[in-house]
Amino acid sequence: MTNKLNTLQKELAALVDRHANREGTLYTEISNLAFSRHSIPYGFNRTEPPYRIDKPSIYIIVQGVKDVLFGGERFRYGPPNYLVASMDLPIIAEVLEASSEVPNLSCKIEFTRSDILELLSNDTLTGSHRGKSSRSLNVAELDVSVLDAVVRLIGLLDKPMDIPVLAPLFTKEILYRVLHGEHGSSLRQIVTEGTPAIHIQNAIQHLLNHFQESFQVEDLADIAKMSVPSFHRHFKQITAMSPIQFQKQLRLQEARQLIKMEESMNVADIAFRVGYESPTQFIREYSRMFGISPKKDRHRLNKADAQEIDI
Repeated sequence: MTNKLNTLQKELAALVDRHANREGTLYTEISNLAFSRHSIPYGFNRTEPPYRIDKPSIYIIVQGVKDVLFGGERFRYGPPNYLVASMDLPIIAEVLEASSEVPNLSCKIEFTRSDILELLSNDTLTGSHRGKSSRSLNVAELDVSVLDAVVRLIGLLDKPMDIPVLAPLFTKEILYRVLHGEHGSSLRQIVTEGTPAIHIQNAIQHLLNHFQESFQVEDLADIAKMSVPSFHRHFKQITAMSPIQFQKQLRLQEARQLIKMEESMNVADIAFRVGYESPTQFIREYSRMFGISPKKDRHRLNKADAQEIDI
């Protein structure tokens, strides 16, 4: 089994290396498949902007190692693993191993909620998950069945005529394997009526749409149709953050985009734009998150030829 896994990993690395032929993120002819290539390591506090996962996805490191900062937790994954993400999340990534000779290579495969619901009609995937909540970001062990299906999906890029028919089938197989895997429940919970995740998603969507605005936890709990203690518990279980921390990440990520893109806006204006009442507090929290003040970060971002990153 180990030999088969190693063989598939080498085959996958060769495929991604050939098709991810430039730095940064590359979207492919397969609509739910993207690659990432980096030849220089980068850290949480370097010039790349933060990243947000907005669809249920899996991420596979084909070559090298990455860390992901999620809430206050750090996840490390490489070729033996894949990352399972189930809902809208603010994420920061760090490439630990990369060089021009051996670049860091990864691929992302996205799924729709309809894809998950379709497979949940299969009796072997049903089960009672009511009252339970799983973390929305997890590292799982990569096995031969998942890897083999991924290799076949990416191999379709060499046969574009086959993509319309076979890509949906291979994607469905990959999702089926993931749903049967150790963290499949994190994807099941986002479409299963009665699970806390269904209700927490509504509160998360409200925060995503109104992160600049202050809120009362009681109002978010009402949106989630939960008591305040239950809402707090499930939100933290699913997102690894409190609602306040989640909002802060969204605000600071938006602020960093504005720092980079809106040169005419001063730091105080950006602070107010993303919802801070105090520029001093904004500068303090920005510096704590990114390791540099907004003013110095703007100078660094403007000097760098930074490229958008993926996990």
